[in-house]
Amino acid sequence: MRMYALISVSDKTGVLDLARRLHAKGVALLSTGGTAKLLAEAGLPVTEVATHTGFAEMLDGRVKTLHPKVHGGLLARRDVPAHMQAIAEHGIPAIDWLVVNLYPFEATVAKPGCTLEDAIENIDIGGPAMVRSAAKNWQGVTVLTDAAQYEHALAEFEAHEAVSQATRFALAVAAFNRIAQYDAAISNYLSALQPGGTLAAYPAQLNSSFVKLQDLRYGENPHQTAAFYRDLDPAPGSLPTAHQLQGKELSYNNIGDADAAWECVKSFAACACVIVKHANPCGVALAETPEAAYRKAFATDPTSAFGGIIAFNRAVDEATARAVSGQFVEVLIAPAYTPEALAALAAKANVRVLTIELSGVDPRGATPWARGQNARDVKRVNSGLLVQTADNAVITAADLKVVTRRAPSAAEIADLLFAWTVAKFTKSNAIVFARDGQTLGVGAGQMSRVDSTRIATIKAANAGLDVAGSAVASDAFFPFRDGVDVLAAAGAKAVIQPGGSMRDAEVIAAADEHGLAMVVTGVRHFRH
Repeated sequence: MRMYALISVSDKTGVLDLARRLHAKGVALLSTGGTAKLLAEAGLPVTEVATHTGFAEMLDGRVKTLHPKVHGGLLARRDVPAHMQAIAEHGIPAIDWLVVNLYPFEATVAKPGCTLEDAIENIDIGGPAMVRSAAKNWQGVTVLTDAAQYEHALAEFEAHEAVSQATRFALAVAAFNRIAQYDAAISNYLSALQPGGTLAAYPAQLNSSFVKLQDLRYGENPHQTAAFYRDLDPAPGSLPTAHQLQGKELSYNNIGDADAAWECVKSFAACACVIVKHANPCGVALAETPEAAYRKAFATDPTSAFGGIIAFNRAVDEATARAVSGQFVEVLIAPAYTPEALAALAAKANVRVLTIELSGVDPRGATPWARGQNARDVKRVNSGLLVQTADNAVITAADLKVVTRRAPSAAEIADLLFAWTVAKFTKSNAIVFARDGQTLGVGAGQMSRVDSTRIATIKAANAGLDVAGSAVASDAFFPFRDGVDVLAAAGAKAVIQPGGSMRDAEVIAAADEHGLAMVVTGVRHFRH
């Protein structure tokens, strides 16, 4: 019995090679519209679906494959004699291959100025219907929905005169996944559409699709199960795009901490090192070399750095690798490693070594996605989901407003902006002492801001670091003057904070009493 392949694709990538190889194996080709024209112009014998069904396309091509001679050929079970008899009686050949990718709905609605008419015309009907039919009957039909699938299926077919059952099932699962993603995109767009054609920032129904990267040994605690998923289209330079070069399997907590470290370190233009413990930076520093940056970051809090996550925004060389190897580290992240560095790290076989390519895009000059950031953040609550725009605000010296009698010096402004960046990645309430591109003390996650301030000074003292002349960042405003009194007593000389408290005048007056320079940003960085 002759085999048939129905090919109807919007994306023509690889389709000519596919059709030639199927034809070479004696498979009859059926096709539609532009795909049929492409195959015919390439000299391949192809039958138009309208000729195959005996029913001309109608409604501007909206109805062409929605026909029993198509769906009967896809759905007939080869192992059910009654099915095979039925299609034989109606002159319907079984279709053994379906190659379909869908109208580009997602790409269409992503274009500026897309109208509702454009969107509706790019909702595929016949394609998803055929894909569902073929995927349902996977035991008899090979369904291809992505050009990346062609080579593997063809190689099996050419080698064994058949595609394996395991491959057909995997392709069917991929097909149903693609339909689910497609329908989700349509639902999201239409649910966001408002009168006048504008789109709401948050659709009435939110549908998300993620791809599993790996099952994890356990979750946050050993009695919990877990898995790691990524977006369908991950942001460049984000943790899900990482390649693990050595070490044990990443754990749930490793992944959360690694993300915190990587997102923090890549926010600096200068050579930087970030050490994270329990989702908070415990040491951050800038220096001329990665090794020097690491030694400064480690000095902030050597105790907390034990078992931490270390991230660099520059390639790691042998000297840096040997320096890092002197402590217990769970995960090491960098955009690259020299061969000598990898050789040095190989002695620490359990260390998880990750490489992630930096996007190299100016953080203010592109969309969040293009510069490796989420556009949206989500947080799960019981039976619900909180969704917000991501905290991608970037503050520069030009954005600062001096509110005290003394203005900060240029060196103090540099330290203030450095501390402010670290505070953005520190759990609230966050207080960061810094000087000369190095964190001196970090207070995080306390219910009281003054307690975070005291903890930061204690951390600095424990590490033998003097905070005299330092700059301090507070992720949110000081509700009372007591926090300012504590940091001034410790020797700090400049403060950056959002401002906006009903007691701002009292807080600013306290800063003036202590001779502090204070600037406000107008932006808060709560991180819960």
